[in-house]
Amino acid sequence: MPILNIYSKRQKKKRGEIPDVFQYKTLPQEFLVQVVHILRDALGLPYNSNFTGYSGSVNDVYKSVHDTLCREYGIFTLVENPDGNFANSIFKFLLNAETEKALDLIELSFQVIAQLEGNYAYHHDAGISTNAEESIAELNSRFFEHGIGYQFESGEIIRVDSKLAHTEIIKPALQVLLSDKVYAGANEEFLKAHEHYRHGRYKECLSDCLKSFESVMKAICKKQKWLYNQLDTAKKLLDACFQNNLIPEYLQQHFSSLRSGLESGLPTVRNRLAGHGQGTQPAVVPAYLAQYLLNLTATSILMLVESEKNLPKKK
Repeated sequence: MPILNIYSKRQKKKRGEIPDVFQYKTLPQEFLVQVVHILRDALGLPYNSNFTGYSGSVNDVYKSVHDTLCREYGIFTLVENPDGNFANSIFKFLLNAETEKALDLIELSFQVIAQLEGNYAYHHDAGISTNAEESIAELNSRFFEHGIGYQFESGEIIRVDSKLAHTEIIKPALQVLLSDKVYAGANEEFLKAHEHYRHGRYKECLSDCLKSFESVMKAICKKQKWLYNQLDTAKKLLDACFQNNLIPEYLQQHFSSLRSGLESGLPTVRNRLAGHGQGTQPAVVPAYLAQYLLNLTATSILMLVESEKNLPKKK
């Protein structure tokens, strides 16, 4: 359903009441109610006034979300005194859950919405007219509208620290990793880095940033049949990519600073802080460094993958 720029929103913007800085601790009740509306549109309701009678298949979908979360939390039911209508249980839980558990439910629900895309029998039974892409787009717009620093991308909730950086760097990187199965491992590692970052595990975030970066280069080397070793470090993999003109020769000098940044920035910082013993004092990785490395990893991935696409075709 399209998001309308209604009068009250326009007035809030004029008064400067629209948040410019993302926050991560709370999910406003207004936002949670809007998510319920999206879920009702995308999954339907067991008892639907627009549909004659009761839909067991719709109730089963909500039950699967309910039961999955119960198993993960080690409980039997998400709400007290459930009435058998699992949509009601899901909505009640969402409206009262702490932030991380609410995000768990949102993530799992939208994974189900994506999985049901193209299931015409279910959509007909549930009386659904919207599609997964529209539902996800509205969810992400609602996140931004309320100044909440999360987005649903590549099947997971990830933390966003800058709308511009996310739109121009992170999202294109995730899309390019999904574009070819050879990058599946890199995509999984990059999403893990985001998951660590969202939960404040910054050392683990650095580690998976590097793993993803290295996996992209290994995938390119494998696709191009360049000589490399599965255990090669980032520096060796970078050398192989440059020696094989992944960056055109006439641009080598132009990109020399980029190569230096990749070698001394991403790999070296990670090696010093996350990849080795931390000595007598625990190493502390600040949030701003993890954020920088996530963005650096994304821009590096985009550059390498797009450069590989533009290599001369082998005869």
